[in-house]
Amino acid sequence: MMRWLFFLPLAVFAVLVGLWLWGLNPERDPKALPSQLIDKAMPAFALPALEGSGSPALASADLADGQVKLINFFASWCVPCRAEHPHLETLAKESNLPIHGIAWRDEPDATLAWLNNLGNPYTRIGVDQKNAVGLDFGITGVPETFIIDAKGRVRYRQQGPLNPRNINTVIIPLVVALRKEAEEAS
Repeated sequence: MMRWLFFLPLAVFAVLVGLWLWGLNPERDPKALPSQLIDKAMPAFALPALEGSGSPALASADLADGQVKLINFFASWCVPCRAEHPHLETLAKESNLPIHGIAWRDEPDATLAWLNNLGNPYTRIGVDQKNAVGLDFGITGVPETFIIDAKGRVRYRQQGPLNPRNINTVIIPLVVALRKEAEEAS
């Protein structure tokens, strides 16, 4: 019996070291919250257009076009959104991926000025000043990005800004796979 008591602290120590090593895994993001929408239909919504942007309004019905697409929640006051913006522009030009923007909790005039200054990578832009659609998507802040498959299901959620690394290692391979999946299904 005394032998077991001797090994108990050693076993507790081994478990603690294992948890510590698991927490150091670079592929695991402890701040990431899982989305309840993954593999479920995107929420139904209809948002007004950003007047003066030249982009049409954004509604879930508009996105039922059988294409893989990206929805990006952003705001003019968001510093990480500014850092991600050039990468969205590059992605829009190089991937032929429809990128739809939702201006989240932002003043339309500020959003318009921001897009006029930085460029507009969005096919459509909806204005979500009251966070109604943001709540439906379960966003925790901006920027957040969702990939929607050809059937209208949410397939991926990126919390925080997109960057060349996650675009090249996650976004583009997933878009290619989802497009292939859609071709094979039709």
